[in-house]
Formats: sequence, C-alpha cells, structure tokens
Amino acid sequence: MLNVDLAFRKLAALATPVAEIEDVVLADAVGRVSAADVPAPIDLPPFDSSAMDGFAVNAEGLDFDGQKRFEVIDRSLAGRPASKTIKGSTTAIRVFTGAVMPRGSDAVVVQEEVAVDGGIAHTEVRIRTEQNVRRRGQDVRRGDLVCRSGTHLTAYRLTWLAACGIESVPVKRRVRVAVFSTGDELADAGTPLAEGQIYDSNRFALLTLLREKAVDTMDMGRLPDRPGRIRDALERAAARADILVTSGGVSVGTADYVKSVVEDMGNLDFWRVALKPGKPLAVGRIGDALFFGLPGNPVSTIVTYLLFVAPAIDLLVGLELAPPMMLPAVLDGDIKHSRGRREYVRGILRTKDGELRVTATGDQHSNRLATFADANCLIVVDDDHGDLHEGDQVSAIVLPGVAAHPFREGVP
Repeated sequence: MLNVDLAFRKLAALATPVAEIEDVVLADAVGRVSAADVPAPIDLPPFDSSAMDGFAVNAEGLDFDGQKRFEVIDRSLAGRPASKTIKGSTTAIRVFTGAVMPRGSDAVVVQEEVAVDGGIAHTEVRIRTEQNVRRRGQDVRRGDLVCRSGTHLTAYRLTWLAACGIESVPVKRRVRVAVFSTGDELADAGTPLAEGQIYDSNRFALLTLLREKAVDTMDMGRLPDRPGRIRDALERAAARADILVTSGGVSVGTADYVKSVVEDMGNLDFWRVALKPGKPLAVGRIGDALFFGLPGNPVSTIVTYLLFVAPAIDLLVGLELAPPMMLPAVLDGDIKHSRGRREYVRGILRTKDGELRVTATGDQHSNRLATFADANCLIVVDDDHGDLHEGDQVSAIVLPGVAAHPFREGVP
C-alpha cells in the first residue's frame, strides 16, 4: 500500500492548473484565486486623517507637562473637512475619527484629555508630533501590490481591495467537478427503501462539501453496477469536467466495476493508500480529467475527499499544494490503533482550563456517520504509532465548515 505522504506528492504531479481567466466583481470573488498581480490604484488612506475623536493641533513646542490653552476655530468631520488652517500652537480644530487632518496640524489630542470652556480647549498632557494621526499611504502606497497572482481571495483580502476602490479582479475560472455515486443498493432520500437498500448519503456529502470550493458542480446521479453504464457515464462526464469523483466500486468485490472500467478507458496512477478510513482510493485520469474513485463507506468518502479531492481542486485553481494545518492537543480518553496505516479519527476539539483538548467521538467504523455528526476535527494517528492513551499529545485537523470560533471552554 502507498504511504499517505507519497500519495499526496503523486497527486501534486497529476494536477495541472486551469488556464482560463475571467474578471469577476469583488462580491463574487470570495474563494476564487487571483490570476494576476493587482496594484493599489490609490494611496490608502488617501489623505492624512485622525485616528481618534479629539482636537487637531500643531505640536511644535508642546512637548511639556502643564497647562496648554487653544482657541477652537473650526471642526473636521468624516467627509466634511475643516475650511480653516491652524497657525502656530494656540489654535485647535475639533476633529473626528477618519476625518481629514486640518491644514497646519500634525497631532490629535484625544477628547477625554481635553476640557472645553466657551470655545477654549485646555489640556495638561504632553503633545507630540504624529500622535493619533494616520498618514496618507500608511496601509498601502499607490502602485504597491495588494494581491499577487495565485492568492486565495478571502473576504478579508477582498475587503482590502474594496477599500482601494477596486471593482473587479481577474481570477482563474471555476473548476468543473462531476460527482457520481455507484451501487444497486442506493436509493434517493424520500423514496421507500426496498429490501437490502440504503439511502445515498455519499453523493450528498460530496455535493455539500464542494459548495465551499470555487467549483461548478455537475450532479451526475447514481450509477448502477453495470460496466457499460458506468463507462458511458464516465466518458460523457470526462468530456465536460476537470475532475470526476465517484464513490463506491473501487474495491475488490465481484460487483466493484469502477476501477476496472477506469483502467480500461484511462489509467490509474495509484490505488490502495495506507489510510484508515479510506484504503480503497483510486486516483488517475480519463482523458484530460482527473479521476477520484472514493470508497463506498460514507466516512471513508468524506475523509478521502478532504485529504485528496479538496487539495486537487486547490491545485487546479492555482494554489500551492500544502498539507492540512494541524493543531496540537491533549487527548482525553484512549484510541486503539494498529501500526501500518495512518488513521484519521473523528473527534471533538475544545478548550479546557486554557488548553486545547480532544476526544474521539466513539465507534470509528467507516460506516458510522453518527461519529461525524458532532465532530469538529480529525485526530491524526501516524502509521508507526500504536495505541494512544489519556494525556498523550496528538495533532488534530480542524474540519472545514466549522464555525469561526468552534473551541469554547468546556464544550464542543
């Protein structure tokens, strides 16, 4: 069996980024990948502004303790600059956060440190040049890059672009992903189950997880356990999609036809990874499309999607391949593990007494979706480790889709 890390490197060699580029407005660019360097069209901030509500003054000669007195001659509000100019160090202009610094001023005294009586402002604090002032271009200078080609466009990055007045951004086109499930035993939710049937949860899981990616998804439905039907469907999808994802049919059962069909019409680059759950994972190509044959058990489908399909999508849109970020945590309870395969255990990560702790969610059989329902992480058990015990230091991968602040004191 193939080591997980080696399989990961093989995947990197298989995926060729898409070439097509399109311009999209910022509001539609979340999750996309920039296809060109983007320079700032303006300085940001575009003018010297106040960082606080207070009084703008000229700080020259005011760096001393003791009483200072200013005549308040004007005010500067956000979007409504003052018309008057400060001359010398005996006049002040009322100023508000984000407003233009008045001409002649170089410091702001915060309002809490000033007493005003009949148009005269008094303070005893030392005043220094630049205090509470945001200088033009402090965030970025015109012409500097606010985004490099190949950058993942998060809401935070796009907000910075919006602040620079940028309306649209060039991005790689969406990756086209075709999703199938296979098996005569599958039925759609909402329909009666015949004897021996189960509801199709794998395709649902894949289509739902794909919503978090920059993809156009093609739901190709369920395929029966008939080689001809499987071949025809894969051939049609390979002509339209960049990635084909099936679940089931890649093991060694007598009705597992997907692997043999793919080997006949394309090629498999690797199969059977030293991974639990998810050993019967088939990866290859049909024409120009990447093919992923995921295991049929639902937990295995989800784990192999997270570890292999999701990174492949990132590669195709131009992101660099990187292993998932892992958090160190202290294990609560025990985990039984036999050496030989890397295992990804569903777990609940939380804080307790200021420390990250993690607990396995129970029975870890690959058909047990119940143990995924409340999970917010995967506990990584390396292939050369035996059993893990209470108090051991472990690593955990936070699951995508978990809320921004998933780790609350004492509870998941």
